[in-house]
Amino acid sequence: MLPLVSELDRLVPAATDKIGALGSAFYFTEETGARGKELGLNRFRFYVLGRGGVLGDVDASVIVSAFGWWHPDAVRAQWESAREVLDPRTAGREYHECCAAFGRLKFSGIDGLDAFCDAAGAVNDAADPAGLALYAGIAAEPLADDLPGRAMQLVTVLREFRGSVHLAAVLAQLLEPKVAHYIRRPDFFTFFGYTDDHVPNVTDEDRAKLAAADELTNRMVGPAYSVLDAAQADALIAGLAAMEKAVAG
Repeated sequence: MLPLVSELDRLVPAATDKIGALGSAFYFTEETGARGKELGLNRFRFYVLGRGGVLGDVDASVIVSAFGWWHPDAVRAQWESAREVLDPRTAGREYHECCAAFGRLKFSGIDGLDAFCDAAGAVNDAADPAGLALYAGIAAEPLADDLPGRAMQLVTVLREFRGSVHLAAVLAQLLEPKVAHYIRRPDFFTFFGYTDDHVPNVTDEDRAKLAAADELTNRMVGPAYSVLDAAQADALIAGLAAMEKAVAG
């Protein structure tokens, strides 16, 4: 295990920042979109049904809750129309396979994926899914046997871990997720289903609450990352850096 709190304090943001960017890299690629089209879904419907399908054939309100950053009406409309076309559990497994396929496409030439998967898998095994429905759903899905596919799936699973925790942390600060989202990613506000009428009047207090939520998020995910020893932590960061380079290149 990492012996010093300062080492863990450096590891968690360094790892989760990379995981946040990499874990979503397959969502709207041409290959994922093509698979969705084969299944009768456009890219956005495949995204909503595929990502949320790990929760089963549930009412749209459950998906709205799990997709807490999105405008409820946008999620509800996509979920309800998509599940008329395809069973959500099937969509979830297909999406998980698209994730693995992206890894095979991008990461097959990377050395050290076995050590990365060992470290990322240890974090995933140590993560507590209590209260984290979307993470619990994807974490229950089987991982690919091959290293490139497994590595990408683990990145995406750990992205859902941090994302679900962060949503809880934002709510714990009595900050609306919509406001937090606008502060962090204003350029994506309309993509998430909002209009100019929904733009919040952001205050200094809101920004302070988001900063507090960021700190709480790191503290909440910290115990899962603390199971790594120094060599595993190095393998985790090295693997993520190599994946970033492969995706960018």
